[in-house]
Amino acid sequence: MPSSAGRHATASMNRRRFLRTSVAGGAALVAVPAVAGWLPAADAKAATNAAAFVDDYKTNIVANQTPETNAVVRILGGFAQVWKTGGAWNTGAPLMPEVLRANMRYCARTTATRSDAQAKEAFIYDRQHQSYSVIAGLGPLAELYKSGAKAVTSITSAPDGTPAGKVNDAVPADAPAGSAIGAGSYDSELGKVAKLVDTVRGPFASSNPAKFAFQYPRPWRMNEDSEVVDTGKKDAFGFPVYESEVIVAPQLLRQRGETPAEDGGFPSGHTNAIHLAALAFAYAVPERFQEMVTRAFELSHTRIVSGMHSTVDVLGGRVMATALAAAALADPANAELKAAARAQALAYFEERTGTTADTLYAYAHSAGTDTDPYADRDANACTVKPKLTYVLTREGRGEPLTVPKGAEVLLETRQPYLTAAQRREVLRTTALPAGYVLLDGFEQWGRINLFAAADGYGAFDSDVTVTLDEAAGGFGAADSWRNHIAGDGGLTKRGTGTLTLTGHNRYHGGTVVEDGVLVAASPHALGQGDVRVVGGTLRVDKVLRVRGTYVQQGDTTLELLVRKNHGPALEVSRRVQLGRGSVLALRLDAERPPVAGTTVPVIEASQLRGRFDRVELNSDTLQAVPVYTTDGLSVRLLKR
Repeated sequence: MPSSAGRHATASMNRRRFLRTSVAGGAALVAVPAVAGWLPAADAKAATNAAAFVDDYKTNIVANQTPETNAVVRILGGFAQVWKTGGAWNTGAPLMPEVLRANMRYCARTTATRSDAQAKEAFIYDRQHQSYSVIAGLGPLAELYKSGAKAVTSITSAPDGTPAGKVNDAVPADAPAGSAIGAGSYDSELGKVAKLVDTVRGPFASSNPAKFAFQYPRPWRMNEDSEVVDTGKKDAFGFPVYESEVIVAPQLLRQRGETPAEDGGFPSGHTNAIHLAALAFAYAVPERFQEMVTRAFELSHTRIVSGMHSTVDVLGGRVMATALAAAALADPANAELKAAARAQALAYFEERTGTTADTLYAYAHSAGTDTDPYADRDANACTVKPKLTYVLTREGRGEPLTVPKGAEVLLETRQPYLTAAQRREVLRTTALPAGYVLLDGFEQWGRINLFAAADGYGAFDSDVTVTLDEAAGGFGAADSWRNHIAGDGGLTKRGTGTLTLTGHNRYHGGTVVEDGVLVAASPHALGQGDVRVVGGTLRVDKVLRVRGTYVQQGDTTLELLVRKNHGPALEVSRRVQLGRGSVLALRLDAERPPVAGTTVPVIEASQLRGRFDRVELNSDTLQAVPVYTTDGLSVRLLKR
């Protein structure tokens, strides 16, 4: 019988020969795939006749390993265009070798440049319970959560070298009575939240059925197959020798699986678990929704840094987690639990922080980056963006996304003022474009971009009416849309609440304010159409440019900011029409206030008709005297 080293060398030789022959475009000799469903006709039939994922997610059990029988395997079918499953773990065939080659190169570079600190961090998040590891995404609420949920961990540091044996998370001996690893104890002040996390990560959320179905090896098992640096040498069989190698973090060498056939790489189970837990927390604590999503992406990336998983593994884990979280949250059996978890979290954090539903968001974002690594939204966006696709390149031009059934539930607590149909539009208009092979599987769950969706619509493809109610509290009373909104449709703002637009918007259908407050927080916040204020207040931060006409009438208010030595606060390309009841409220800029005796431009237009009923100024020492012309309005500031 050959030695273990000999067997390993033979297996390595077979993988080199097989994969390099495939990469070269030759006819590779492979066993008949164990998963017959990967045959194109069967796969097409499965996709055509399949039930929606949210209705079929409980088919994800080990006994089901084909796209016809397993909903998770089916939605991950985009990977079947990249990889053809073989009869054994090491006999699969690259169908898109350029993708898998880039995948291995990325992993090799990442592990080769990994610092000792990053290796230790990767160990912690490999061994720590995934539900516990995402709690840090709660920022200023994280320690409060751990205390209230009695959530603990025994994995708080990493050794310098390789531990002697397996290391697993457990309740520390000195932990308070009733403590639990993961999301915490059900018998705690946040027990409903902990139970929701565990339910979302329930018995039908395992990555194992898909691992067995695809049989795609982990990157460290394919070191001999990656192609990064050609040494110019050839092995005994005439194949090139490469210097590329995926280097597993030393702390994790003895934590690896020992049976290749039962330890596949795609999809990443850790990634799946991380995103599932993060989305459950985001549902219960939507005040940190975007930060929890960012945390999940960051933790998932440590799977690549550790050398334990590849980019395609991590992408697959995120895709399945997005669908599974939606399925669990949309399941009627969990309706009472998810509502109770949200109510419990809100009541607990309000009581512990002395806030209300309207002020909890501010408290949850009150820390700086020195203590809250997710305090900078722009930095979060930079963290997430490249990890949405990793090494995948876009091919061709695809159709707009048809949002999978039930996906809108993921935004249910983050955007409670929108209807289910509107949340689906948010997901559709913020989705990744088609053409990324692994993300274009059945129902295209991989195209959903929850980080972007948390910032509202990406486009108004038809007219949008949004109603926020001041009495609803929280996001129901006030929200901000930060995306750059395009489209031919327009926006109508209703309700007593406040909506803020911050993007460089390009929608053409115009803007109507009927009630409450609409805040224009950027010069192009209101797109490229007409603006009509027929009720409520339009508040402008700094400067606003209106590309069409501006009409204000009835019991309405326009709030503008005036600054020293600055141009008009409102620039209108066409006509301004002011009607009875309209009020102009001026705010002095705190940093550069204009002084008494100066005349400050306020509105500039091609033509101005009508007048405000009154002009107000937020000053005890100055008064504003309006000066109207045919093409604008200025105010002369006088001492009272």
